[in-house]
Amino acid sequence: MHKLVAAFVLLASPALASGLQIEVEGEGANGTISVDLFEDIAPKHVEQITALAADGQYDGVVFHRVIDGFMAQTGDVQYGNSSADGFDMRYAGRGGSDRPDLPAEFSDVTFDRGVVGMARSSDPDSANSQFFIMFDPGPFLDGQYTVVGQVTDGMDVVDAIKRGAGQNGAIVGAPDVMKKVTVTE
Repeated sequence: MHKLVAAFVLLASPALASGLQIEVEGEGANGTISVDLFEDIAPKHVEQITALAADGQYDGVVFHRVIDGFMAQTGDVQYGNSSADGFDMRYAGRGGSDRPDLPAEFSDVTFDRGVVGMARSSDPDSANSQFFIMFDPGPFLDGQYTVVGQVTDGMDVVDAIKRGAGQNGAIVGAPDVMKKVTVTE
């Protein structure tokens, strides 16, 4: 019965959730990604992401870690803004925002293709501004990272994001960028 209730909650959550519209441009991807956010599953994380987006802090932020067959990571508003004075791609992915880190909000939602999760350090309570979008299922992340949403349109854009090199997926050359991130209802 509990799993049935959880399934109905998950089915209902995109309709109830706010979302993000992410305009991406670069050598790889050009287009718009629409994401439904799951306030009922990760309310603190969704509040943080939408506040940062509404303040324009995600605008110009690069995809700094992109691993083929796994995920594309972005959201470092501290060091990842490609239009900031002194931007250095070597530091992208090391920062967060001026907002506090968040306590984990783990759920039963599995990391399937198109799921959006919060990046963090080894401390489960260290998520801040960075997030990732899954290219393929990653069930090994289940219960280890906070799920915040699901791509509802634009997976073709996600699939086109410029891939990084090596095991850590570091981008070589010019990265793809979140040109503009808008909060939707």
